[in-house]
Amino acid sequence: MVSLIVPCRNERRHIRECLESLLANDWAVARREILVVDGLSDDGTRDIVAGYAARDAGIRLLDNPRRITSSALNVGVAQARGSVVMLAGAHSEYPPSYISGLVAELVASGADGVGGVCTTCAGGSGAIARAIAVGLAHPFGVGNSWFRIGTREPRWVDTVPFGCYRREVFERAGGFDEELVRNQDDEFNLRLLRRGGRLRLVPAVASRYYARASLRQLARMYYQYGRYKPLVIRKVGAIMTLRQVVPAAFVLALMASLAAGVLLPAARGIAAGIALAYAAATVVAALGTVRRHGVRLALGLLAVFPVLHFSYGLGFLIGLVRLPFRAHGLSQAADAVPLSR
Repeated sequence: MVSLIVPCRNERRHIRECLESLLANDWAVARREILVVDGLSDDGTRDIVAGYAARDAGIRLLDNPRRITSSALNVGVAQARGSVVMLAGAHSEYPPSYISGLVAELVASGADGVGGVCTTCAGGSGAIARAIAVGLAHPFGVGNSWFRIGTREPRWVDTVPFGCYRREVFERAGGFDEELVRNQDDEFNLRLLRRGGRLRLVPAVASRYYARASLRQLARMYYQYGRYKPLVIRKVGAIMTLRQVVPAAFVLALMASLAAGVLLPAARGIAAGIALAYAAATVVAALGTVRRHGVRLALGLLAVFPVLHFSYGLGFLIGLVRLPFRAHGLSQAADAVPLSR
């Protein structure tokens, strides 16, 4: 029995295609259930899901009063009846062999959790939307995030997207941390690894993820990723990969040298050097996409890469400053934080 958990909130644009792709999977209907955990949507998402649930007894609509993804996942896990629990993003579509491919790898590899790569698709038709999709799958944009940039062979990794887990994993590692608005899956996966678990990325299984369509949406999303990353690091007690801290180190070095430059002329040169080196690296990375994607998209990347790095880096630094306030219970509640919509 496989339980698919789909957290969502105001996903009218994507939820229909998401559910259709899951229903089209080559897995026995009697051995799968789809739990859509909705965070009080007010855009018609609930009506769409309710319509599917009325036609298919294997689909259930569950409520998530806290509205954040981590609480939705916990609601789903608590209600799941399967011996295998799969997470599925409402912003994505899945191929017909998605469930069978991941379950087969879970059994064959002996892993505690497996996941496929994400093929990032444009969330809109404009040049910026297409550039965002390319930037989120580019090593300069997201570092060695293997599920985003792709890999030729299956590999053991530190995190997987839309994880497919053995049910007993949640009994061993616990649920998702509801203090986190973002990075809840990263924190869970890292916690699992520190308890001896293993995660496997399977390149032969791929989902289609629809990226944010505007720079503003991208900035809000990656600011939140950055803001909650220090809390994840504190909870797991380690920095697992350099990509978690590089943007913040870059932003901090630039801001510090600019501030010092008010009094020290030499610091202005350091700030200029940092800015020029980053600008040069951004141009080189963007130019490398011209042959495949064209000049217009490459120009869009000149905006996308800085938005990615600065919003994440600034969010990380602010999250770092806020850590002491969290320790004393003075931080904002997770469900009161505006989401990236």
